[in-house]
Amino acid sequence: MFLPKQTLPAAVTLEAHWHTILAECLALPHDEFAAWPERPLYNQGWDVYGLFAGGVAVRENCVFCPATATLLASLPGLVNAGFSRLAAGTRIQPHTGYSRAVLRLHLGLRIGGDCGLRVGSEQRGWHEGHCLVFDDTVEHEAWNHGPGDRLVLLADFSRPPERVG
Repeated sequence: MFLPKQTLPAAVTLEAHWHTILAECLALPHDEFAAWPERPLYNQGWDVYGLFAGGVAVRENCVFCPATATLLASLPGLVNAGFSRLAAGTRIQPHTGYSRAVLRLHLGLRIGGDCGLRVGSEQRGWHEGHCLVFDDTVEHEAWNHGPGDRLVLLADFSRPPERVG
């Protein structure tokens, strides 16, 4: 299920700085991205560039994205983060995440054409400079039928405590 972006206060901060994040992403060499490790989930072209794993900076990558790394490091609850690139014609099969301890955020950076994300029964498209927040333990899938790469900043944040009543 998608959640209101206000669920993660980091969304407002990331949206305010999206041009800087995009510029650093676009400056990375194309071949520095690595294939997403769960290869059976997609037909082709899902690559990532990791910046944080388990709350720890991937220093050898962060050095090439200093503003983005500094911004991410300042955000409370950050667990994992990196750039996700979906090449034209790529489809990620329906799957579920592994942990209810986090919520996933996608900040749209470069979106072209028919790109989308389905979480549960709800489908949305990305928009440049805007965040989508969702529970990735709910079945989800993504696709890029557009003519170029879809780029997002993908980040996992510790799930905020649920409010009762």
